[in-house]
Amino acid sequence: MTRCCLVVTTHERPDALGRVLDAVATQSRPPDELIVADDGSGPATASVVAQHAACAAYPVVHEWQAHAGFRAGRIRNAAIARSRCEYVVLLDGDMVVHPDFLADHLALARPGHFSQGVRILLDAQATRCMLDGASGLPGLFSPGLGIVRRAYGLRSPALARSVRRLANAVVAVKACNQGFWRDDLVAVNGFDEAMTGWGSEDKELCARLENAGIHRQTLLFAAVAWHLGHPPAARASAEANRARWQDSVRLRRTRCEAGIDGHRAA
Repeated sequence: MTRCCLVVTTHERPDALGRVLDAVATQSRPPDELIVADDGSGPATASVVAQHAACAAYPVVHEWQAHAGFRAGRIRNAAIARSRCEYVVLLDGDMVVHPDFLADHLALARPGHFSQGVRILLDAQATRCMLDGASGLPGLFSPGLGIVRRAYGLRSPALARSVRRLANAVVAVKACNQGFWRDDLVAVNGFDEAMTGWGSEDKELCARLENAGIHRQTLLFAAVAWHLGHPPAARASAEANRARWQDSVRLRRTRCEAGIDGHRAA
């Protein structure tokens, strides 16, 4: 059986992380290890992780780095380097998952591919209800899901399998919900840590994987997750990061210089 590491990225949002970890605890196929990749949060987040670890039936690691601006790529690399599982699923700490989220990722994983999952955006009111525990997981007709993306919640692994190539044109690349063979990530050296600040570090990684012959498949109607709303991140680095991503596409780069190999032995 393929062993799976779930990496949950977070920064100073302990209420959202707690809700996400509650959903992880109810997975029909639990992770073999959970690593919380923490970009410099304080004691409240450490407490949430410790409380989850005390009750979890799987190992829980709190991988922490000092906060020096948005460095999600670096903390993800540190978590991936620490993992000992063959398959790695990346999840943001504001993504509440369906009970079959990990089961879907593993059932649809295949060699030579990485998987892009979906996210269903919750508006402010739906987010408050989810965080307050006033509602369970949203349904197809729940308020606050937008018009189009609510359809992503129609879970059907069989349908997902049949449309996973066509769905690449529908769902954008986002590291908030992705699955990778760990060896593929190590081969391209993971996220490019030269890219700091918000934007495109996920797209740049996936461009290098494509250049290396590891192709994308999109899990539309499977691996469902709902995104808790929040104010947008600062965009000061967005253009520079986009340019670096486009350079990787144009130059057909397959490996970055500063990546997983700068952390614990991969």
